[in-house]
Amino acid sequence: MYNKLRVAALIPARGGSKSVPYKNLYPVGGKPLVAWPIETAIATPEIDDIYVSTDDDRISSCALKYGVRIHHRPAELASDTALVADTVRHLYAMLVEQSEQIDVFVLLEATSPFRTPEMIRRCLKRMVDEDLDSIATFHRAEINPWRTWRITDGEPSPFIPDAIPWLPRQQLPDAYQLNGAVYAFRPGRLPADSPRLLFGKIGAEIVDSNDVIDIDEQKDFAIANAILLTQDSAKSN
Repeated sequence: MYNKLRVAALIPARGGSKSVPYKNLYPVGGKPLVAWPIETAIATPEIDDIYVSTDDDRISSCALKYGVRIHHRPAELASDTALVADTVRHLYAMLVEQSEQIDVFVLLEATSPFRTPEMIRRCLKRMVDEDLDSIATFHRAEINPWRTWRITDGEPSPFIPDAIPWLPRQQLPDAYQLNGAVYAFRPGRLPADSPRLLFGKIGAEIVDSNDVIDIDEQKDFAIANAILLTQDSAKSN
């Protein structure tokens, strides 16, 4: 509970993955990827309930070991083209039907394992202090959009018209990217049929790019595990 708001964490973790089979069960730092957001949510006292939304029995069995609640996601909400927003609406409708109060969802994607409870707390605090409908974490863009290109029939042109890709980094406009570490929003205000999880009065919580990683491919697991080994080595010295 935070400021009289009942808060639930929602961790989407479907079974299908084209890049890495059973990605959400693949180990990072000696534990399955899906365990990382669960343990972060458990370590955040403001969170009252934790739901893992999945279509897969193996993921359900793994998540249940941590004492969470399972949202059994219908197959149509677990396809490659399914929207997370539709999963949110499905779970929220079920909870409303069961007369369970949820004022804020904190969505924690398993593919961003290095988030911290402090990130979640900062987002919740800003939701209350600024009366936000939704907020998410961002970090400085790895590639400034002024330095991106489109190629048409073999001919390159700046992706943003009139952009000057050769400007020094210090002269480029600030650019940020959504990183998926934390989304927090009021599900009762989520627009129907919208693909967005940022809506209404929106906030952006800026985090250090060194504190986030987005795991999508096999090489990302190697990078994440290497980071953890480096951190462990630094702590022991």
